[in-house]
Amino acid sequence: MKLSQYAKQQGISYRTAFRWWQAGQIKGYQAPSGTIIVTEGETAVSRPQKVAIYARVWEASHKENLERQAERLIQYCTVRGYQASLVVKEIASGVNESRPKLLSLLKDTSITRIVIEHKDRLTRFGFHYLEVLLETQGRVIEVVNVAENEKEDLIGDLASIVYSLYGRHKGQQLVSQIQACIEHTLKGQDK
Repeated sequence: MKLSQYAKQQGISYRTAFRWWQAGQIKGYQAPSGTIIVTEGETAVSRPQKVAIYARVWEASHKENLERQAERLIQYCTVRGYQASLVVKEIASGVNESRPKLLSLLKDTSITRIVIEHKDRLTRFGFHYLEVLLETQGRVIEVVNVAENEKEDLIGDLASIVYSLYGRHKGQQLVSQIQACIEHTLKGQDK
């Protein structure tokens, strides 16, 4: 049956049913047309939820922001009724593929939900790949602040590429100058 029919049958909103389907709590598949088909009308056997928080900043000078970010995520989980069993804080670039704390978190299959503040806290590129991979394991990445538009994500990605390439070539001082220039430009667009 269609997900909308399932939602009516269960007396829940379509949004709730969709979230359950995304979290793997409802068995089904998505047809090429985009319609979600619930198979056998049964909810999947749910395993105990183990929630982890992942907070990241790109350099040590932003450590205070790292602590505030982690605190906001803890508060978010508390409001949602999640009991965070692990809080992971890391200082590294979002384009760095060798982040030991993130890699450890991704390898730990007992973690069923990873809560992050923004997509780019997890990774600058390939977020959707990670999301799909974890879904196949019955795991979920929950993004607290989803970008309101693609422009915001694109600017962040562009800045990340520039930081990475110039940082390797000219050193940290040039990266700081570029960052200041981009931030100045973005502030001018906000007006």
